[in-house]
Amino acid sequence: MPPFQNRAATPSAAERVRSILAAAHSMTVVSDGHHTEVRRLEGTGAMGHFHLHAPSEDGDAQTATHLPVRLELTDITPAPVRDRVRARVTLTGLLAAPYSTESTQSTCMEFGQAVLEDAHGSAYVTLHDLEATELDPIATSEAAMLTHLLDDHSELVPLLLRLVHPHPDSGVLRALPVAIDRYGMTLRLEYPHTHQDIRLPFQTPVTDIDQAGPQIHALLTTAHNLAHAGHMLP
Repeated sequence: MPPFQNRAATPSAAERVRSILAAAHSMTVVSDGHHTEVRRLEGTGAMGHFHLHAPSEDGDAQTATHLPVRLELTDITPAPVRDRVRARVTLTGLLAAPYSTESTQSTCMEFGQAVLEDAHGSAYVTLHDLEATELDPIATSEAAMLTHLLDDHSELVPLLLRLVHPHPDSGVLRALPVAIDRYGMTLRLEYPHTHQDIRLPFQTPVTDIDQAGPQIHALLTTAHNLAHAGHMLP
């Protein structure tokens, strides 16, 4: 059996939204006719600035007196590839007062809906989905891990092609990891005019950040062994 053929687990829409909210470095807040760019979210994520809560029971009255708000976030891979946007997240809801970047406390936001948009389409995520989903332990460390792999261990990256089945043809210009999550790594194969993303699942989902390094090492070890066993590209 080819490696990883039957283990292609991917994060749910709710998991991806939670990860993007936690790892975001910036976002756009649209409310009361104003677009506010909020930067330097490192360490706090979007939810360090907004506290989401369920709609009040007197929803009609709240709708009449509260301000509509929209949070826009873009998930960008740190890998130097053509199309670096992996997904976009839009949260809508209501604020009791105009949003201010001068506030030192998080702003309460009555949750409306969350929408995840990526290359596969759109998915709607409820507040219940977000609250019931555990944060991926890799989410806030992913960018640093990808950058470290690409900058300090670039010679190992081509080995990951050995894990792709069926083997890509000779038209591949290069392969780069563009995402890491608790379930595995996403490898992008770049062709002259297009690209393809391939999942390389871990043996088991990561439940603690300390498990991420060994899981990545296991992928590289498997790829190295396949190369020595003669599983070469055509």
